[in-house]
Amino acid sequence: MSEYHRLEAQMLRELADGRESGLQDLARSLDLPVQSVYYGISLLVDRDLATIRQAETEVLSLTERGREALQEGLPEEQLLEEVVRAGELEVRLALKLLDKGTASIALGQAKANGLVEIEGGIIRPTPEGRKVADEHPLRAQLASIGDGKGAENYDQLANRGLVESSLATERFARLTPEGITASGNVSADDRIVDLDPDTIRTGSWRGREFKPFDIGAPAPPFHAAKKQPYRRFLDEIKRKLISMGFVEMNGPLVELAFWNFDALFQAQNHPAREVHDTFRILNPTHGEIPDQDVVSRVQATHENGWKTGSTGWGYTWSEDEASRLVGRTQGTALSARTLAAGIDPPAKHFSIARVFRPDVLDRTHLIEFNQCEGIIADEGLTFKHLLGILRMFALEIANESNFTLVPSYYPFTEPSVDLMAYSESEGGWVELAGAGIFREEVTKPLGVDVPVIAWGVGIDRLAMFNLGIDDIRELFSHNLQWLREGRMVI
Repeated sequence: MSEYHRLEAQMLRELADGRESGLQDLARSLDLPVQSVYYGISLLVDRDLATIRQAETEVLSLTERGREALQEGLPEEQLLEEVVRAGELEVRLALKLLDKGTASIALGQAKANGLVEIEGGIIRPTPEGRKVADEHPLRAQLASIGDGKGAENYDQLANRGLVESSLATERFARLTPEGITASGNVSADDRIVDLDPDTIRTGSWRGREFKPFDIGAPAPPFHAAKKQPYRRFLDEIKRKLISMGFVEMNGPLVELAFWNFDALFQAQNHPAREVHDTFRILNPTHGEIPDQDVVSRVQATHENGWKTGSTGWGYTWSEDEASRLVGRTQGTALSARTLAAGIDPPAKHFSIARVFRPDVLDRTHLIEFNQCEGIIADEGLTFKHLLGILRMFALEIANESNFTLVPSYYPFTEPSVDLMAYSESEGGWVELAGAGIFREEVTKPLGVDVPVIAWGVGIDRLAMFNLGIDDIRELFSHNLQWLREGRMVI
């Protein structure tokens, strides 16, 4: 007598008549989870005692409008109820009684389907209309679809946006001739498969055999919980920077133009401050600017250079423009806030900041992205120190040995430099970081009298290098396959 797993035995007995049955039907008949039924059939398939067939089936379901109609009634049904109740109804009054958005639809549907007659501005129900008002046939069909059944007037209901169809994969099982033969002589396998607490507590395991396990048998995939790859990358960068002695900076996503631009010696008529490069907040439009001493020094620096040795920008500075609220466009705003709050050199600070800029979405640009910013303030810092920091970033953070440093320009640093790395996928050099020494027009008004070197890393592009992707949008992907299987390289 052959021995079978208890699920195999159940499947053999249930399908002994040779019929084909859907797995969902088998699960309902045996009061088992579908997964258990599938497992039992799979065991029989491995023994060539059963076969599984897959088929695409059309599944009907209610749309949101369909669910509302099922609960509240179709527009023409609502109209019929009012007309039948009153015997006759003025068109003008009927339109007032119904929802404005569906009144004309209800009247049109009811008249087109012969449910009402309209004469001299008066609506009267037809015999068919009285029948529909009593039986609600379309609502009954919506209820049938809601219960997972079909519909006679599917096209009509679909055209009105009440129902929709989709394809679902359904599995069907039947026994092979060998399976039918085996079903006549079935004994369930009484060997212990799962050693659970009840089996141990009751002692029912005594005198029974334990079923051996085939550790080479295929198992369903297991997707362990883990961090989103880009989130994990950012956390690793943060950990490395903290281990190097940097202190994290934090600040608001909605920023004052004062910190975002003015404190960084960016002129109020600079093109980057226009709406095509900056998201402006509509409500409220302005915020409260900081300590007046800092503001007055920044204002003087813009207008005439103050005590920095600069001639400034030579215009009349506007406090109203400085107090405007914007979506933070650069993480450097956090550096300005940190310097103004007071530092104790030697000081090292960093931030991983979300920033916002109007742009055209493509494989290398987003309108919402992250920047990794940092400053180091100390006596005697020079441009060579900055180049050393960038070289360390290329090797330790970006894991890139094929890099170069090129001269650049930024409004708030002088001299300035860019860190470039060669991208095989792009077939050229890609900017990874911009850096420089803060101009005295930035540091002195904020109360800092020592050199400050600053760097900003395009952390999103750096992540693309490390994660091996060539579309920046994938960093924020909802693609489950990539989230589960995407490699993580630091």
